[in-house]
Amino acid sequence: MNRSLALIGCGRISFKHIEAAVTNAGRLRLVACCDPRLDRAEAKAAEYTKALPQGSVAVYSDYKDMLQIERPDICAITTESGLHSKISIDCSAAGSHVLVEKPMALSTSDADDMIGAAYAAGRSLTVCFQNRFNAPVQRARKALEAGRFGRMLHGAVQIRWNRDEAYYSEAPWRGTWALDGGTLMNQCTHGIDLLQWMMGEDAVRVQAVTRRYLRPIEAEDFGAAIVEFASGAVGIIEGTADAYPTNLNETLSLFGSTGTVVIGGLAVNRIEAWRFADARAKGDSEDLVINPSEKDPSSVYGFGHSALYSEVLDAIEAGREALVSGTSGIKALEIILAIYQSQKTGMPVDLPTRFSTSEMEGYFGVHP
Repeated sequence: MNRSLALIGCGRISFKHIEAAVTNAGRLRLVACCDPRLDRAEAKAAEYTKALPQGSVAVYSDYKDMLQIERPDICAITTESGLHSKISIDCSAAGSHVLVEKPMALSTSDADDMIGAAYAAGRSLTVCFQNRFNAPVQRARKALEAGRFGRMLHGAVQIRWNRDEAYYSEAPWRGTWALDGGTLMNQCTHGIDLLQWMMGEDAVRVQAVTRRYLRPIEAEDFGAAIVEFASGAVGIIEGTADAYPTNLNETLSLFGSTGTVVIGGLAVNRIEAWRFADARAKGDSEDLVINPSEKDPSSVYGFGHSALYSEVLDAIEAGREALVSGTSGIKALEIILAIYQSQKTGMPVDLPTRFSTSEMEGYFGVHP
């Protein structure tokens, strides 16, 4: 079945959704692009029709008009983070499946409302954590599910990127508590999702420190946290937007009683260590490094969007939840909000908790 797709929000990340729509053209067709700035919607429509000349794409400045006229099967939401919740709920109520960019919302209550709206409408809600579909990540996940790690002991994620003043001035909503959050919420959420996904998806306690060192924003540009999981395993998070002079790496390290895996590169795209007790039986070398000369992706967004779209289509057709359903995607958000709460209170935070970026308003004072 060829399902219709509408793109709501035509800014920085939208080209990856156009790319995914083109890649999945046999199952999906883009029917509308929507953005308050019509020139941006027109540019994305042209990007799609250049790749797939057969048929036109409508453009809208108001997504509510688009929902009434086009009635798309799926809506991809790539707007400012603080607008995700309302738009997602409206799309679900209009009968569309929803694929929402990270973070799904800026508060636990808004995220719960999004999940509830999709459930009430009988539609799916998927969070765009495309790095779960990176080939090395998929390989590590299969090893985890096969029990090759033994007992998971600890894991770590480091996101060492650079977001300069030009990045924030390009879109003034970035780095604000009302519409974005800081580097943990925007840049590090993918790595935090991968860490908790591999460590059991059952975080129970978070303690953290965050700082605003260099960037002209309201929120943090650095954060570090320790996450405890129900099994007793420990996760370590380090994230910065201050790496000099450019993006350095995003690395996920996993340590079990019988296995160690490190996935690095610019955006968790390259295996750097692969060591398992059963390596000989599985045909692995004792220290397998896959494609050590593999080039980094052209952007930190990586290669996963097309595979994510394909999996969402599979899930809709099968009537099952997608891999990164709302109930799965909310887990990284809860950890990040607990990090903020821990910074504000100076105390560890037990999960689940209820918190919002709005509760951090003014925390660091006037931005520099």
